[in-house]
Amino acid sequence: MSIEFLHTMVRVKDLDDSIAFYKLLGLVERRRMENEGGRFTLVFLSPPDRQDGTADVELTYNWDGDDGLPSDSRHFGHLAYRVDDIYATCQHLMDNGVTINRPPRDGHMAFVRSPDNISIELLQKGDAKPKQEPWASMENTGHW
Repeated sequence: MSIEFLHTMVRVKDLDDSIAFYKLLGLVERRRMENEGGRFTLVFLSPPDRQDGTADVELTYNWDGDDGLPSDSRHFGHLAYRVDDIYATCQHLMDNGVTINRPPRDGHMAFVRSPDNISIELLQKGDAKPKQEPWASMENTGHW
């Protein structure tokens, strides 16, 4: 028996805000499906080098709203992405108004949250980078 990862689905309250957030991470919209009967939109995003449908994030937007969003979403867990430069990625996100909830103090791992409170783990590709300010002494903000 074999198994292949296809995608992770997260419900979103504001489709445009959520797409903008995931694009800041470098994801690209691959396909979109509007369902008139079900009154929802699905948007699939993935890293630029993953066009085969693996590693997709499926954003599900219910046209009539969802009173449960945004919630804490800690029951969900998190999405994880490997990045080439953890410090540059976190700086790019901060420069665009994203709170770094768990800074990359160790040069290896950081956590942020999407506009819908989905926890996103960022991991440094390869070995951890040498500790660097302002990250090394930055405190956590909120939770992840």
